[in-house]
Amino acid sequence: MQLTRKHFIALTAALVAGSAFAQGYPSKPITLVVPAAAGGTTDLAGRMLAQGLSTVVGQQVVVDNKSGGNGAIAAGIVKRAPADGYTLLMQYSGYHVISPHLMKQRQWELADFQPIANILSAPQIIVVRDDVPAKTLAELVAYAKANPGKLNYASSGNGSLQHVTGAMLEQQAGIKMVHVPYKGTGPALQDLLAGQVQLTFGTAPPFMQHIQGGKLRVLAVTGAERLQSLPDVPTTAQAGYPKLTPTSWFALFAPAAMPKDIATKLAADVQKVMADPAFKQKALEQGATADYQTPAQLGDKVKADYAEWANVIKASQIEAD
Repeated sequence: MQLTRKHFIALTAALVAGSAFAQGYPSKPITLVVPAAAGGTTDLAGRMLAQGLSTVVGQQVVVDNKSGGNGAIAAGIVKRAPADGYTLLMQYSGYHVISPHLMKQRQWELADFQPIANILSAPQIIVVRDDVPAKTLAELVAYAKANPGKLNYASSGNGSLQHVTGAMLEQQAGIKMVHVPYKGTGPALQDLLAGQVQLTFGTAPPFMQHIQGGKLRVLAVTGAERLQSLPDVPTTAQAGYPKLTPTSWFALFAPAAMPKDIATKLAADVQKVMADPAFKQKALEQGATADYQTPAQLGDKVKADYAEWANVIKASQIEAD
């Protein structure tokens, strides 16, 4: 198609306008939609980022918790929002690369969002109530084999990473437990503490105070290395299950149509926030790692994880509700 003088002028004007918009961005508060209830690692990542980003950009960043639908409610809100950089999504990897494989009717696609930056990365922990008669992963497996179907484990939803981790442990250890899905880690933790379920899987941050208080006990960590905040807890590989290694990431996304210059500015602002030693230390104390990744790096991670989890879900025969 021939580019006429009229088209050229219009294109130039649009580029200039977009650049000017990015230079003036943000000029009002930003809403950061979090697809989980308060109390989980997704919420922690959102609030840590919102606090630091508010200072860096000079505008308030408001966290808006919209749990439910394995992240579909929050994703739908951001997908439908104006692509102007004022409505963003703090996404959890389990929702972003696992849930789409389980949706009977997809309400969003990966193509609806563009990656901005990875914020936190964290392994899963296997955590039980203090009254569960197992102090090691081997003892938990032995108890489960002797009491098939007696152990109830909580997750943040059907098809969540916690659910998949539980299913993987059942397969690899040859045990049978009862899966109890919740609408987020916060509600799952409440019932774990209340004794409605006996164990769960998840990232460490929401459990730390209860672990330190003695109400919960960690049996293993799914990462390649032990957590700095839980130095005495072995990895799943050290506990005899080297293939049980699922990890989570928590990342910032924006509507796909948002101008690239705004995405570039946002990524740079996030990097400034995460360069703060206090940010990094808080993440470590909570059992996570401040793991900044560029839009391109995050995009590559999404593609790779999406393909990998498709195979895991098929092998585990996990289906949507």
